[in-house]
Amino acid sequence: MDLTPGSHSDQARRRSAALFVRPPKLLMRRVGQALADFAMIRDGDRILLGVSGGKDSLSLLHLLGHLRAYAPVRFELGVLTVDPQVEGFDPAPLKGYYEALGLPWHYRSEPILEQARTRMRGHSFCAYCARMKRGIMYSTCREQGYNVLALAQHLDDLAESLLMSLFHGGQLRTMKAHYRNDTGDLRIIRPLVYCRERQTADFAATAGLPVVPDSCPACFAAPTERERMKRLLAQEERQNRHLFASLQHALQPLLTEGGSPEQLFEEEHDG
Repeated sequence: MDLTPGSHSDQARRRSAALFVRPPKLLMRRVGQALADFAMIRDGDRILLGVSGGKDSLSLLHLLGHLRAYAPVRFELGVLTVDPQVEGFDPAPLKGYYEALGLPWHYRSEPILEQARTRMRGHSFCAYCARMKRGIMYSTCREQGYNVLALAQHLDDLAESLLMSLFHGGQLRTMKAHYRNDTGDLRIIRPLVYCRERQTADFAATAGLPVVPDSCPACFAAPTERERMKRLLAQEERQNRHLFASLQHALQPLLTEGGSPEQLFEEEHDG
């Protein structure tokens, strides 16, 4: 692949960058560090980004769009929205937005809420929905030829998952930064693992990103256990401004649970 400065492909990548909002330097630095620490993107990857239209996924969209133009590796980027058919969630207005950015948008609609009423056993709707969405994302990656699925969970999400796992599961676990799915044919990456939620919120607001409000109305209608963990962490952070720096350090060995980033290219891990 021709990556020499001034080449036609290099110039085309630079032109594409103009379509995306330039992210703040600190946000870019933290994403770049996560990409490097966990070896998330390789030359030739075809990455499908899960976008709900919320602040986190739209922020990651612009971060990856900017990186695609300037990073030393070449990768393709597409976006996918899974509509769980929850009343009030309408991602359709963003179709033109993705097209204007020159990105293919894949849309999947499944009656997940309706299915949950009869199929859900012993799980919250949020957990059931996440599991069903993940399966749809995997199948879309396979159908469309993507080998990497990018998700927009950030450091706050990882900290909340850790507390929920400790308090309710008796396990020391959280979401991983980079792993393979069970069948080993797809890699899943979370480039925002070093980023705070307030950073994506500030970026989305400052950049005027077209955020879909309350992108999961079912979750906002009834407070979830995750929301309770969020409030608990916020209360603690008011007393300890270094809380999340400490949590990030403590979480580090859990983010590659089961092996180093290099081993993740060779081994299969649970999601």
